[in-house]
Amino acid sequence: MPPQLPGARGPLTEALFARWRYGAPLDTAPSRAVDALVDDDLHLALWCCYELSYQGFAGIGDQWEWEPETVAFRAELERAFEAALRAEHQPTGLPTDPEVALRVIATWAGPPLAHTLETEGTREMIQEFAVHRSAYQLKEADAHTWGIPRLRGPGRSAMVEIQADEYGGGRVGESHSELFADAMGELGLERSFGHYVDRLPGATLATDNLASMFGLNRRLRGALVGHLALFEMTSVGPMARYLTAARRQGDLPALERFYEVHVQADAHHASLALDGMVRPIVRDEPDLAPDVIFGAVALSHAEARFARHILRAWNEGRSSLRDPAPDEPTHGRRTDAAVLDLTSPSVRPAGPRVPIIRTEPPPRVTLHERALHTSRPTDVGSSRSNRNRRQS
Repeated sequence: MPPQLPGARGPLTEALFARWRYGAPLDTAPSRAVDALVDDDLHLALWCCYELSYQGFAGIGDQWEWEPETVAFRAELERAFEAALRAEHQPTGLPTDPEVALRVIATWAGPPLAHTLETEGTREMIQEFAVHRSAYQLKEADAHTWGIPRLRGPGRSAMVEIQADEYGGGRVGESHSELFADAMGELGLERSFGHYVDRLPGATLATDNLASMFGLNRRLRGALVGHLALFEMTSVGPMARYLTAARRQGDLPALERFYEVHVQADAHHASLALDGMVRPIVRDEPDLAPDVIFGAVALSHAEARFARHILRAWNEGRSSLRDPAPDEPTHGRRTDAAVLDLTSPSVRPAGPRVPIIRTEPPPRVTLHERALHTSRPTDVGSSRSNRNRRQS
């Protein structure tokens, strides 16, 4: 069943939802001061536009996916997000060969989110982390699958192999999104897609929007390849740490299995992504090389912002999830004891004091300007994995 439309967070989502619900006029995104890399309102609006191409929303007709005003609105949000991403990208500091550049990017250090959960994470912190990842993991692999019809040759074949593993080789209950749903249920969380979107901040939604933007725009197929390749190259370390955290808590077999299958095929998928996918794709379409690098850098920066957001909140003894506004609708979402209210003070993680790689705060810019925000990369694999290789 499709999720409910979340509550609006500002003028962008208010205008968008009024268009879908009542047919109200929808101008292109208004010029207002935002940080297009993490703004709550912008990224919820963009996420909702993208979701029309995935599962959609209950009560919102499928025709809105290609409705001209919605498409124009989405394009304006994308322009702002992409401009901000490209503004922080410094290609002159990296090798021009995508294979070499990705190897360099894969060594970048970042906020120690995975290490923190491994060594000091409480059950509540593991729950909260799962809520953050639910927007992506409950549809894991879908954004990258958009790349398959846009590629050709052996590079495409390598992507197909990676994606087939994501979907559990076609076996019911074995896709990584289904394994994550089982893990959420085991943690006492609601396992249905979209249930927690109202609680996800812009920094979290941006990590999901990044993959969707690259996947849904053919002109960004090179960036999608770089995004997927870096995921596969950097996954096993963070996933192994999350597995250790789950084992330390005990009595979480579904969560352990989710992380185990993501660790198993690291060497194969890392080499497959770089040598089997990136190399032939760039050889066949050399003009894609700069965007392959850009996609990897954008992923690393987005993950760094996400990790810093969580660690900063935990350092301050508060939840990293977004508190709903008093007048936001609940859309009938469950609040019974079986599904923890992670915004309640009684379950907010106190959190350890951990170091955060700090940067200067981002400037305030309009949607029509580039957001000149520089950030440091992080453990990219904290959101995704090397995949469980299919057995022949």
